[in-house]
Amino acid sequence: MADHARPGPQQTVQRTILHADMDAFFVSVELRRHPELAGQPVVVGGTGNRGVVAAASYEARRFGVHSALPSAIAKRRCPHAVFLPGDHEHYGEVSRQVREVFDRYTPLVEPRSLDEAFLDVTGSLKLFGDGVTIGHRIRDQIRDELDLGCSVGVATNKFLAKLASVEAKPRALTDRIEPGEGVTLVPADGAQEFLDRLPVKRLWGVGPATLEKLERLGIATVKDLRLIDLPVLSTAIGANLSGHLAALAVGADDRAVDPEREAKSIGHEETYPHDKHTPREMTRELVRLADAVARRMRKQGVAARTWQIKVRFAAGFTTITRSVTTGDFLDRAPDILELVGPVLDAIDPSPGVRLLGLSGSNLGQPSAQLTFDDLDESTPDVAATTDAMDAIRERFGDRAIGPASAVSGGKLKTVRRGAQQWGPDEDGAAR
Repeated sequence: MADHARPGPQQTVQRTILHADMDAFFVSVELRRHPELAGQPVVVGGTGNRGVVAAASYEARRFGVHSALPSAIAKRRCPHAVFLPGDHEHYGEVSRQVREVFDRYTPLVEPRSLDEAFLDVTGSLKLFGDGVTIGHRIRDQIRDELDLGCSVGVATNKFLAKLASVEAKPRALTDRIEPGEGVTLVPADGAQEFLDRLPVKRLWGVGPATLEKLERLGIATVKDLRLIDLPVLSTAIGANLSGHLAALAVGADDRAVDPEREAKSIGHEETYPHDKHTPREMTRELVRLADAVARRMRKQGVAARTWQIKVRFAAGFTTITRSVTTGDFLDRAPDILELVGPVLDAIDPSPGVRLLGLSGSNLGQPSAQLTFDDLDESTPDVAATTDAMDAIRERFGDRAIGPASAVSGGKLKTVRRGAQQWGPDEDGAAR
């Protein structure tokens, strides 16, 4: 095998990039509210049979419990675990407090989720010290001010910094919890040595199918990948993916930290405690989803041209998606329902629907196109009605007003952001 025709790093200025990743974030936030659970296996997520794990304490991870694991399996693996329903709104508030710490060191902060972010501190080195020093200062302030743990990777680009933060984290072994370094540096002159020893599955883009193909070629580590002939790799996994992985194998990543990074789509999906079988049930759920997603878009000042419905059936977990694109940017539920309602009507729910989702993409500024209906005083003013509902919710809370079809048992069943991660709890409520 030969090491040739390989891409190399394209950067002309050596940057200092940090990847800060909170340790078991949701669980750690909950432990601040439940200090009596410290040291116990704690799981945050959906507590019902159709729920999923959002986060697990390191004590729970010792038993093989991890995020995205079905809650039913987590309970079998760790019967004595304490399950707590999630509180996405509270986690968002704590995430903003963490962000305030990041902002003390650089304006170049790119959030990746509630619990992780990239920071470009190249312009802050003279003021605060080198990357490792800044990493330790961030960790110390988050610990002292917020009582939370954070691991930081330091490198010359985002890819290496992300890998380094994983190395800095605590590790849950079957017999113990091994503390991490807290801050791990990948020096520019040691990047290849760091990469070569890693299993190839750690590279972005190596999923189960690709890993199987690489293993057939005898590729187990990044070094194995780096040394294989590129034409052989291209034949096995395709030219585009082989070029991508070949670049990562030598640590090439010229992406800048983007503080203006915007969401590519906004959506919500819910897993139901009991299957939905009728068109009426599906329409009622779609109304709830459209109301919630549209409100999130209006809060962010965006609207979508492409709308997608996702349906997962109970039998075999078969999942289908259907999308439709319009010329207008929509951010109001009635307009969205008029567009996607017929799409849902064409899907037969009688086999039993386990999950329904709605998302909007192709984002832009809301469009307000006047029609002849706008001149008819008998036509409902959708914009005015929507604005009034937003104002009521801002003042009195999300459950103050909503679609009539979302009322069940005398109560308004609202959509809570984050429910798509965790599924329904024992009481049937989507978290």
